[in-house]
Amino acid sequence: MMKASSSSVLIAVVTCALAGCRAPAKPDAYGNVEATEVVVASQASGQLEAFTPVEGERLPAGTAAAVVDTSALVLQLQQIDAQRSSTGSRVNEVTKQLGVLEAQREIAVRTYERTKRLVAQQAATTQQLDAAERDLRTLEAQIEATRAQRQTASREVVTSDARVAQVRDQIRKSRVLNPISGTVLTTYAKAGEFVQIGQPLYKIANLDTMELRAYVTEPQLAQVKVGQPVQVSIDAGEGRRALSGTVSWISSQAEFTPTPIETRDERANLVYAIKVRVPNTNGVLKIGMPADVQLATVTASR
Repeated sequence: MMKASSSSVLIAVVTCALAGCRAPAKPDAYGNVEATEVVVASQASGQLEAFTPVEGERLPAGTAAAVVDTSALVLQLQQIDAQRSSTGSRVNEVTKQLGVLEAQREIAVRTYERTKRLVAQQAATTQQLDAAERDLRTLEAQIEATRAQRQTASREVVTSDARVAQVRDQIRKSRVLNPISGTVLTTYAKAGEFVQIGQPLYKIANLDTMELRAYVTEPQLAQVKVGQPVQVSIDAGEGRRALSGTVSWISSQAEFTPTPIETRDERANLVYAIKVRVPNTNGVLKIGMPADVQLATVTASR
């Protein structure tokens, strides 16, 4: 029995040698899977009337994710609109008064000029001339005052228009639209809660394509180019699963080796970060998952 067993082992070793068996190639880089996470915050203060994000579910871009109560803003808008209408009416009235005063001034000017000629001809008294001049100066002062009133009222109209635009913008921001299509990772609020401006509501990320952030040493940089296809492998039960990826970014500056990261040359102190974009087929990749990178396919020697 012992001889048979020894013979089997010897045959297996010889067969492996003839077939070119060799140990699996050591990965060129190691890293962790990342995703671009977006934290969506409230842009208005008030009670959440509606909140649709659910952790783990997909949320299309442009979907109304949350609605903040706008009752107070609507009332404020109605008040500003009423004030604006009142101010606009006052502008029209002052404009009409200004027209009347300008017409009276034209008459006063003619009266003053005629009185001056009569005084020169000794057909009128200086008292009459003084009265005509006084009437003219009074009308000119009233016209200046009325113009100032119209200018003030016009500025109030412009201010009201700006306030209306501001309140309408706040009402628009009370409806939170989901910025990207992706999977909701975490929710921080619930319908019925009172939220403040800038308060986080939920976190979302597009998990259809993930990024693997790995580190390579300086000698390996010659093997890496943006757009280069590489092989990424992850744990899959008792074995490994290979995925196709593409180098999307290479750091231009070296950095010290991060503590949890290994490289092919563990004695190297400085490494360069790279990012590999990997399609997340069937959602096998998870945020934070460790993965290996093979920069070049190793062929068996003959």
